[in-house]
Amino acid sequence: MAKKKTTVPFQGTAEQEAKLKALIAEYKEIPGALMPVLQQAQGIYGYLPIEVQQMIAEGLNIPLAEVYGVVTFYSQFTLNPKGKYEISVCMGTACYVKGAGDLIDRITHILGIEPGEVTPDGKFSLTNTRCIGACGLAPVMTVNDDVYGRLKAEDIDGILRKYMNEE
Repeated sequence: MAKKKTTVPFQGTAEQEAKLKALIAEYKEIPGALMPVLQQAQGIYGYLPIEVQQMIAEGLNIPLAEVYGVVTFYSQFTLNPKGKYEISVCMGTACYVKGAGDLIDRITHILGIEPGEVTPDGKFSLTNTRCIGACGLAPVMTVNDDVYGRLKAEDIDGILRKYMNEE
């Protein structure tokens, strides 16, 4: 049975759109403006959905395919929104060898999302990341700025419960 991919509809505000339009106007005549506009647009929205890419392409008078190509080439850009709680599981060598895949599997089971996705309520997002420099604590997971180390899959339930109960 195919798993339904979770998505959150684009919910940009009028204030965000006004900021983006002012940004585009500021850079419109500057050669090489795409990168700084994308960086700042991601700062405004938190990610770069196709709707934002379209506004940038039209505003800078460049093809949408070029904008999309840059967004998908550079790892600093994301096409998906982040949850209130950003869960990152280190998949560096030490963490991977010590069971980081089991952590991902457990989080996926509990939250119903895969890496790169966000829960429908926007509360949690999941990413697998490369080495975060805490190899002595492998396997390691972060939730926003909180770091959890020496984890086992069974530890995940209690950690997530803490954030599920916060409001």
